[in-house]
Amino acid sequence: MPRFNPLVETLAAPPIPAVFAWGRAYDGRSGPMIDLSQAVPGYPPHPEMLRLLGECAAARAYTGYGPIEGEDALRAAYAAHLTEVYGAPLAAGNTHITSGCNQAFICAAMAVAGAGDAVLMTDPYYFNQETTLAMLGIRTRFAACDPENGFLPGLDTLAAAITPDVRALALVSPNNPTGAVYPPDLLAAIYDLCAARGIWLILDETYRDFLPEGAGRPHDLFARKGWEETLIGLYSFSKSFCIPGHRLGAITAGAAVVEQIAKIMDNLQICPPRSAQAAVAAALPLLSGWREENRREIARRVTALEETMAGVPDWRVAAVGAYFAFIGHPYGDKSSAFVAERLAKEAGVLCLPGSYFGAGQEGYLRFAFANADVSTIGLLKDRLNGFERA
Repeated sequence: MPRFNPLVETLAAPPIPAVFAWGRAYDGRSGPMIDLSQAVPGYPPHPEMLRLLGECAAARAYTGYGPIEGEDALRAAYAAHLTEVYGAPLAAGNTHITSGCNQAFICAAMAVAGAGDAVLMTDPYYFNQETTLAMLGIRTRFAACDPENGFLPGLDTLAAAITPDVRALALVSPNNPTGAVYPPDLLAAIYDLCAARGIWLILDETYRDFLPEGAGRPHDLFARKGWEETLIGLYSFSKSFCIPGHRLGAITAGAAVVEQIAKIMDNLQICPPRSAQAAVAAALPLLSGWREENRREIARRVTALEETMAGVPDWRVAAVGAYFAFIGHPYGDKSSAFVAERLAKEAGVLCLPGSYFGAGQEGYLRFAFANADVSTIGLLKDRLNGFERA
């Protein structure tokens, strides 16, 4: 039999289907399943979003190939949105639309690193980014984040982990899996470190639309002179517009980076999905108020989770924000996968083991709490307390 690519063959199977299998084994003894596994918006798309998607999907204009970098209308609308978010003059030429943020990451990684090079990541890390690098033959270096510091990366720890083969530092803020929001001054210091060491900063901001009330701008990095030589920003339209099935993401970068990414995208997909791009281009300014209310709703769910977990004293919220909470479980001698599987099958609470995000995370579970409304989150108190007694 012909051989498989060992860089793919040696990877573990995708984790989400395995977790869903645990959920299917639940017998309903505690009530309906509480699904806190995959990050899926826990409310439907706006009716106007659905109308736009339907109209654009039925338009003959979007049945042919489109520009590799994305539809002009979406690139312009997104650049205007970025200018408002960051208070920096960003143009359509600074954007490249992709089919989801995972594709944005693989494009960014391929543009700046090759087989044998290394990318530095935080520990815990987002597993899809780690496996992407492994498939490309790009080595990974890790900088551990201190739980006592809310899982924020330490500048000295990052600096010590930048070995000569590191071509980029990949960060996610607000973070997946911990939910931790990296303060603007920390991001500024990390940017300065990357610039001084001559490496790229790949900043995934998929969840930036769900920052806490009064958080202000995520950072001022796009206003820095020469940012194009250090920073590559990533984003997803999925969560903000509740359309993950339409697979739309975006890269924000200098023109030279966009040029390199176009070469990659021409081989990966030729162009992103066209009708969804047209719909989102119209929805960006149109649904700003609705998206702001969704941000407030996620904030209410953060509060609900914190209040609920206060009633489960042996469990702890190690970090929380945007879409996720990293929850410390009380079973120190058990693996996180063991605890998560039992929790799904016996208590009807579906979540991800901490070990999926790094070998040192066995003491944690990831709760994607944004999937559940406030009343459903409140049910966790009895579920977890009952599970502990059992």
